[in-house]
Amino acid sequence: MVRGLILVIRSKSIPITIQPTRPSHPLVGPPSRPFPPDPGLPKRLSPSLRLLIPALLFGLIAPAKASGWDAIRLPSVNAPLEANSVAVVAQEEAVDQPSSFAITAERRALLNTIRFAEGTWANGLDQGYWILFGGSLMASLDRHPNRVMRTSGYVSAAAGAYQFMPPTWAIASRKLGLNGFGPDVQDQAALFLVRHRGALHLADRGEMTPELAARLAPEWASFPTLSGQSFYRQPVKRFAELKRFYDANLAFLRATLDNRRADIARAPKSQSESCKPGSLVCALQEASSTTP
Repeated sequence: MVRGLILVIRSKSIPITIQPTRPSHPLVGPPSRPFPPDPGLPKRLSPSLRLLIPALLFGLIAPAKASGWDAIRLPSVNAPLEANSVAVVAQEEAVDQPSSFAITAERRALLNTIRFAEGTWANGLDQGYWILFGGSLMASLDRHPNRVMRTSGYVSAAAGAYQFMPPTWAIASRKLGLNGFGPDVQDQAALFLVRHRGALHLADRGEMTPELAARLAPEWASFPTLSGQSFYRQPVKRFAELKRFYDANLAFLRATLDNRRADIARAPKSQSESCKPGSLVCALQEASSTTP
């Protein structure tokens, strides 16, 4: 990691050194001033040149586009109205396709629990889909970054909300025909892995059990086996923690779904749904309402 940058410019054999302040952590936000006060420019330079040099230096140092974190935080007209962590469909509307999975409240609760275990929950925000192993953020979701990161004692190229390893992502994305590395495709790939481990039918029961956790342990090292250990001898979440999170999250998702149903039921019908007396639409509605 580059800890600082020193640029040296020579003008008339006079060394000029400008050292920018260290960027703040992305969670904190950009520094209030991109550069410290400019005490080092010699007075023999013309005023116009003294103003021009810092601008040229900033143009060289600043990235051509916003960083990954800035891009996430910027509002967008194309951004979803809600985070993926609460996007669900009702059980009666759920239909799996050959290359995609319907995401019910039960499946979403499991996906969120995996994020919780893997350290990418991020309070349910979509920033979790941008997280690299170790906690830093990738700059783009165009593809899996395939970037090796190092922390104390561990080295990994895992990335995304479900910490996909590059070979695992290659298999899942190829099987499902996924493009990019966005939140929706990450959700689909995670459910593909759940099914691959023979746990999708357990997830659909809406209950976090030791058997469900153990079946996912070979896929996600943070899930405990039946003995309570990590399948890969890595840090692991206790089953009680996973169950507590899962139960609370599933209750929230089901309540949200019930509220949506209630809102739809209370919404006034549009004029197109009404009928005129004597019309065929009215006749069909009356026939359907009187049919035993």
